[in-house]
Amino acid sequence: MTTKQTLVLGASLKPIRYSYMAINRLVQKKQPVVAIGLREGRVAGVQIDTGFPKYENIDTVTLYLNAQNQKPYYEYLIELRPRRIIFNPGTENPELYKLLKQANIEIDNACTLVLLSTNTY
Repeated sequence: MTTKQTLVLGASLKPIRYSYMAINRLVQKKQPVVAIGLREGRVAGVQIDTGFPKYENIDTVTLYLNAQNQKPYYEYLIELRPRRIIFNPGTENPELYKLLKQANIEIDNACTLVLLSTNTY
């Protein structure tokens, strides 16, 4: 497994949300993680930021926003220059795929929770 930093985009403070579960699982697996959501707070000791923070060394972005809610982040995601972006179920976005391919960013249609539980993250 990689030990490079993961950004959870669409992070929630609600325990029933998959983004909340993903943050917890990433922390359990000792993966460095940062998070952006609509509200600031903490999940598993991880600060949830709002807006467009300047992060360094993001290897993976895991998306928990539907295609419409991803639009404000297009330019931001490309500027982060992650190695890959994981599109969790319900986040598929052909428009963003095209932009990411042009920027040589890997697209992974997968479930972060499944990848972590099968040690294929």
